[in-house]
Amino acid sequence: MGGPSDRAVARTLLERHGTTYAEESGIRLRNTPQPLYQVLVLAHLLSARIRASVAVASAVALFEAGLRTPRRMADATWQQRVDALGEGGYRRYDERTATQLGDAAQLLLDEYGGDLRRMRDAADGDAGALRTALRKVPGLGPAGCDIFLREVQGVWPELAPCVDGKAVQGAGRLGLPGDGRELARLVGRDELAAFASAPVRAALDKSVVDDVRAAADG
Repeated sequence: MGGPSDRAVARTLLERHGTTYAEESGIRLRNTPQPLYQVLVLAHLLSARIRASVAVASAVALFEAGLRTPRRMADATWQQRVDALGEGGYRRYDERTATQLGDAAQLLLDEYGGDLRRMRDAADGDAGALRTALRKVPGLGPAGCDIFLREVQGVWPELAPCVDGKAVQGAGRLGLPGDGRELARLVGRDELAAFASAPVRAALDKSVVDDVRAAADG
């Protein structure tokens, strides 16, 4: 007998590990300025060479310190940003990141009135144009752009399917297709944001791979 189908493995992966990083950070994602900005901050932190759990904890610490909007982030002192990052355990890159977060917030205020929906509108639904605009945000490199687009595709559906290289890497560890669009076809369109985060977790943590394999085989 053969093993479980790709669709069965994908369903198991989604059900057991399909939590977006925004959800893990306590962000109630809607198409409104504050949660979209919070996802951008989270994507920035997750893109560094640091454990995802530390990035999430540091995002939570920033938000709990009141730095939930570009205005609040820009108005905070550099030391306040450093302290919040340190509270979350983000110490290796805290000084540089504190500067980048302040600069990024100011850019968003200057260029988009602090509203990322204006960046989306300027891109006119084109993912490439949106990615180009995001790359101008201080500290948000290619990985950060991937994370942000992956997380917000549920509220910006024109971006879907957005299954980035890290997700494809994790899917490969489970024997799933090595193509983002093929992976996206394994689940419902409204499940894409949650599903796209699940293979990322498999790429970062072998225990996720072992758990899904055991559950799917069972």
